[in-house]
Amino acid sequence: MNGATYAVRLRDLEQRVDELNYQIRRSHTRLALLSDTIIGGGAAGSRSEVEYKNEMSSAFQLTRALFVIDGQVQYNRQDDSGALADQKDIPIYSGSVPPGDHTIQVALTFQGNGYGVFSYLRGYKFEVKSSHAFTAVEGKTITVTATSFEKGGVTTPLEQRPAIEWKETLQPLGGGAVSAAPAPAPGAQNAPGGASVSGSISVGGGKK
Repeated sequence: MNGATYAVRLRDLEQRVDELNYQIRRSHTRLALLSDTIIGGGAAGSRSEVEYKNEMSSAFQLTRALFVIDGQVQYNRQDDSGALADQKDIPIYSGSVPPGDHTIQVALTFQGNGYGVFSYLRGYKFEVKSSHAFTAVEGKTITVTATSFEKGGVTTPLEQRPAIEWKETLQPLGGGAVSAAPAPAPGAQNAPGGASVSGSISVGGGKK
């Protein structure tokens, strides 16, 4: 290797080392910012617990549940065996969050489940979507519960029965509950209080 080639390769190596050092410094900066965010959220003492309760009858078998909190998927499971439907209480999230406003988005899929004269239900699939906004308060733990239930009565059309109800419970960190406030009852889109619910039904491969 002559002197010129050696000098070129040395400069190339130096550039690579500089780039590597730059990437390391950026990684350290990102880790420091992430640490400050986590510690800052914990120091503020804001905590949230998110849970799901399934109160649907056996006529509606839960086959998929998706929960997204502040744009991040926290729970996503699909199961047609019936194991998911057997879980009546599912913890979704538990941990520190920054004080302020947060959003939960839910998408549930139910498969019709019927026998005998109700066997036609097997051809129905119900999709229910809902969103809910809540506010984390410094020094408090807020528990948000999403409950799926059947609204209406025997005369209520099938596609209108699956619904989601939201409830919030606020308590001091490590203490007893100080308030419990159910969110507005599910209804039309853009319901007051930051909650919304929508649903659809399909038979076979088409929408109804």
